Amino acid sequence: MHAVRPPQRLAPNMFGIPFGVCGVAQCWSTAHASIAAPSWPGDALWVLAALSWLVCLVAYLISNFRAGRLRTELKDPTYAPFTSLIVIVPMLLGVTLAQHQRGAGESVFVVALVLTLALGGWLTAEWITADLRLSQWHPGYFLPTVAGGLIAAAGSAALGYESLARLMLGYGVTCWLVLGSILLLRLFTQPALPAPLVPTIAIEVAPPVVAGNAWFEINGERLDPVALFLAGYAVLMVLVQLRLVPVYRRVPFGPGWWSFSFSYAAAFALAIRWLDVEHVVHQRFWTYALLTIVSAGVAALAVPTVRRLAGRTYFAPSPGHQDAPASGPKDTAGSLQDAGRPADG
Repeated sequence: MHAVRPPQRLAPNMFGIPFGVCGVAQCWSTAHASIAAPSWPGDALWVLAALSWLVCLVAYLISNFRAGRLRTELKDPTYAPFTSLIVIVPMLLGVTLAQHQRGAGESVFVVALVLTLALGGWLTAEWITADLRLSQWHPGYFLPTVAGGLIAAAGSAALGYESLARLMLGYGVTCWLVLGSILLLRLFTQPALPAPLVPTIAIEVAPPVVAGNAWFEINGERLDPVALFLAGYAVLMVLVQLRLVPVYRRVPFGPGWWSFSFSYAAAFALAIRWLDVEHVVHQRFWTYALLTIVSAGVAALAVPTVRRLAGRTYFAPSPGHQDAPASGPKDTAGSLQDAGRPADG
């Protein structure tokens, strides 16, 4: 007899897959603009991102409808921030679509932007009113308002809406300053994140590099004090990531690993812009080197993801079928579900 597999929970962090594919697609699109790299890899990746987003959306809605979680997902302190990726990814896709079909692309972007703002406001209010403990926070809390705002700023600038771009930049940076202080305090002073959430620390790289990309879109690819300021903080966050490599290596592979994809891809896209702005010697060589690394990195995530999806071992079991908690990098026990459940007392 074959063992019966427990049902799996399709959590919203699964949308990290199309989000990450968007990130590497953006790298290729940036390289096409800066050194006239071939456009077909970026175009193919944008199509793949759109298809993977659609597949994730259908699977997620069906799974959560059957489990009766559609009304409770936005209140989950662990998973709620990741729901924002459902509407953030279409913003990225809309900007790209606008290059081929201006009206359709703008429509997708505007609808996604409005939904991103609405969801960001709702989640912010939820975090204010909910009885959250500092130990329950994780860097995924950057996604709804910080990532949403900064990506909206870059997209608005790319579509020619300068005032909207600056407004959204202010929105994203303000949220970054507020949430960043809370999240760093949590990482500095609280017990280690549960093992499945440890890769979300990679999201700490995202705010300065996504803001840097947005600022280059707004100011016309010019080097100025704002660009230098953002790059300086980005350097610190990259160095932090290098120190954390031994920590990441102890984390079992799962959906959380896609936290690396967009964050690091945005850093590579910013580096490609800097190579162009500074007119670095052998710019083409270094740009292709960066493209090779970031593409190989996403492929390294995609291969085990597809393999585990085929074997039905990618997602965690639904509540009630959860195995024993895994240990975090500092021997802090806790599962992904435990991380999202308020502490007793």
